[in-house]
Formats: sequence, C-alpha cells, structure tokens
Amino acid sequence: MPQIKHIAIATQDADQTAKFYKEVFGLQEIAKLDSDNASGYYLSDGNINMAVLNFKNDQVAGAEYGTGFSGIHHIGFEVESLDEIAKKLESAGSNTRDEINQALGVGMPGNRHANVEVKYSGPNGEIIDVSETGWVGTRGLD
Repeated sequence: MPQIKHIAIATQDADQTAKFYKEVFGLQEIAKLDSDNASGYYLSDGNINMAVLNFKNDQVAGAEYGTGFSGIHHIGFEVESLDEIAKKLESAGSNTRDEINQALGVGMPGNRHANVEVKYSGPNGEIIDVSETGWVGTRGLD
C-alpha cells in the first residue's frame, strides 16, 4: 500500500522555516541542500521527510507556483511499483508533470534514485511525487 513519506513546503526563507519546524516540532535536520534548482533543508521525524525549499527557477517550481510561491508545494508517496501506480494515476486522469520531470532529470526509465522518481498532477492541481526507493529520513533517524 502506498504511504505518505514526503511533504515539501516552498518558502522565501528556508532558514527561518526550517528553524520553526525544528524548534516547535523537534524535527531533525537530515540534510542541507543548495543546487541550481533549490536551496533549503530536508527535515525528518524518522517517518516523514519534510523538504523546506526556496526554488530558484520557475520550471522546477512548476509554472502554476513559480519561485515566489510559499506554502505546501507537493506531497510524496512511496509505492511498491512505479508501473502499477502509473496505470492507476492515468486511469484517474492524472498526467505526468513532464516539464518538471525533465528539469529535474527524473521520470525516465532506469533513472531511479532516492527521493522523487516521477512527478504527477493531483486532482486539485497539486503536485504528487512517487518513488519506489523512498526519501532520506523515512526509515528512522539512525
């Protein structure tokens, strides 16, 4: 059964947002990131990976959000089979977010790695990540 393993928050101030979740909820910092696409943090409670992201380009953020958006950006599900979930998503009217997948270099056969493997659209315009390999910090904090 698919499990929620990842939530991403877009923000203009990743340091302050990460500090809030660490201090208030006790989330642990798993990694700090700074790439051409985004800067920010991966936080975890040992079960869920929370990305706090300051996007650097509109293509990766998604055209409907852009780099100026702040708020919940996407949610990630760990699945047993990418092929099986792709069929279910297609049947439900969900499309791959090809422009984002291409910008990140994900969603291509044989290109599997930790964290998102393919991005799709949700029924309300939200972005959905799916992964067979999961996210950092979702199998305990050890």
